Amino acid sequence: MTDSTATARPRRSARRTSSWKTLLRDVVIIFVVAVLVSFLIKTFVARSFYIPSGSMENTLQINDRIIVNELQPKVFGLQRGDVVVFKDPGGWLPPAPPKTGNAFQQGVGAVLDFVGLGASDSDQHLVKRLIGLPGDHISCCNALGQMSVNGVPLKEPYVLLPAGVQAVSEKSFDVTVPEGSVWVMGDNRYNSADSRYHMDDPGKGFVPLSDVVGKAFVISWPVSHWSWLDDYPDTFRGVEREDK
Repeated sequence: MTDSTATARPRRSARRTSSWKTLLRDVVIIFVVAVLVSFLIKTFVARSFYIPSGSMENTLQINDRIIVNELQPKVFGLQRGDVVVFKDPGGWLPPAPPKTGNAFQQGVGAVLDFVGLGASDSDQHLVKRLIGLPGDHISCCNALGQMSVNGVPLKEPYVLLPAGVQAVSEKSFDVTVPEGSVWVMGDNRYNSADSRYHMDDPGKGFVPLSDVVGKAFVISWPVSHWSWLDDYPDTFRGVEREDK
């Protein structure tokens, strides 16, 4: 064996070791960047929630997963008819149940929540349809069982009512939405503990805009339910004439 051959082998081995180290470093960097990007998207742009109740049927089914645009209302305004996710304004939900599962499962869940792929806190949020913006006068129900916004009766194709029932709410109400708040109702009107049923609370049933996480815009799971969520602009057309 010549000296040159003996010298070449350690050099090739050193190059292979260096290549593996470089590859490992690049993989780690890519992973860290991906996690950070996912965290930023989840925190500021969009995140996933699952639907724990039937209050939004038939628009949303129990255990559906939705994607929420967190830029609304932080950057862009909300519109009447939007499906919104919001934090409990106070007393709307029972206390959160204790966490279940072993330490490993909880750890995996925490990681998925961190990057926006998990939704373990969905049962600490609510999903309803936005009916009234600040300043809106909302009342229900007229002789045809319709709800009115700013004096305009609404035709609500998204509402689920019991068979033979015409009125879109079993509870009558007449409210004006204060500044900085919204009025929300579930599409499953006779099975939704929404703004109507919290009018005796300190918040009078109104949801502060600061509690709104964002606007839901698509059903992402299961695949058979995949669809964009409609905000039904025709339903609310004309009610804005008395906004100002």
